[in-house]
Amino acid sequence: MVWPIVQGLWMSFTDESLTLNGTNFVGFDNYAEAFGDPDVWSSLGNTVFFTVITVVPLVVVALGMALLVHSGLAGQWVWRLAYFAPFLLPVTVVTLIWQWLYQPDLGMANQLLDTLGMEPIGWLSDEKFAMWSIAALTVWWTVGFNFLLYLAALQSIPDQLYEAAALDGAGAWRRLFSVTLPQLSRTTALVGMLQVLASLKVFDQIFILTKGGPNNSTRPILEYIYDVGFTGYRLGYASAISYLFFALIIIISIAQLRFFPRQEG
Repeated sequence: MVWPIVQGLWMSFTDESLTLNGTNFVGFDNYAEAFGDPDVWSSLGNTVFFTVITVVPLVVVALGMALLVHSGLAGQWVWRLAYFAPFLLPVTVVTLIWQWLYQPDLGMANQLLDTLGMEPIGWLSDEKFAMWSIAALTVWWTVGFNFLLYLAALQSIPDQLYEAAALDGAGAWRRLFSVTLPQLSRTTALVGMLQVLASLKVFDQIFILTKGGPNNSTRPILEYIYDVGFTGYRLGYASAISYLFFALIIIISIAQLRFFPRQEG
C-alpha cells in the first residue's frame, strides 16, 4: 500500500499524462485547478447527496429488520436468508436486476404505476429520479450487512434488563426506547460510520447503470476522477482530486471516531 500512496501523491504534483512522454513538476497547480473546477464541486455534491439519502434508510431499515427477526417472527431462517441474500450478489448482477425493474416500457416499476393509473417514470433517464433510483438499489443490495450487525447486537443484550423493565411495568414500546435502543447505541454509531464511508466511495452501480447521467446528475466524485484520469488522460490532475477527496474522508472518519466515546457513555 505504501508505494502506490507515495507514487500517487508525487503524481499529483506533476502534469503526468497518458498521452505525454515527459513529466514536469507543477507544484500545487493541480490542487488550485481542482478547487476552481465546477465539475469537482458538482460531482462532490452528488456524492454527498447520495450519502445523505442512503445512510439514514440503511440504518433505520436494518434496525427494523433485525427487530422483526429478533422478536420471534415465524420462520426466522427464511427471513434471515431473504434479508442477507442480496448482499452476497455481485454488483453486476444487482445492477442487471434493477435495470430490468427500471426499464421504461416493460419494467415492473412502471408496470405498477400503470396499474395505479399513473404516468410512467424515467427512473434512470430523468434527473429528478435517477439518484433516488440508484439509492433504492443500494439500500436493497447492502442493508443485509447492517441487519446482521444489529441482529448480533440484539442477541447480546442481557435478558435481565428486559425482565427488570417488565417488573417496573414497562410495556413493549417502553422497553424498546428505554432498553433496546440505548443498548444498541454503539452498534448504531458503528453502522453509521461504516455506511457513511461506503456511500462516499460509491462508484460501481452508478457507473454501470447511468455512467453518471443524465447530464452528470448522478456522477460521483470517484467517477469524475476516473473520467479525468482514464478518459481525459490527465493522471496528475486526477491524482490531485483523489487526494483531496482522500483528505475529506480522513476528516470525516476522525470526526466520527471522536463520536464513539460519547456513545460509550
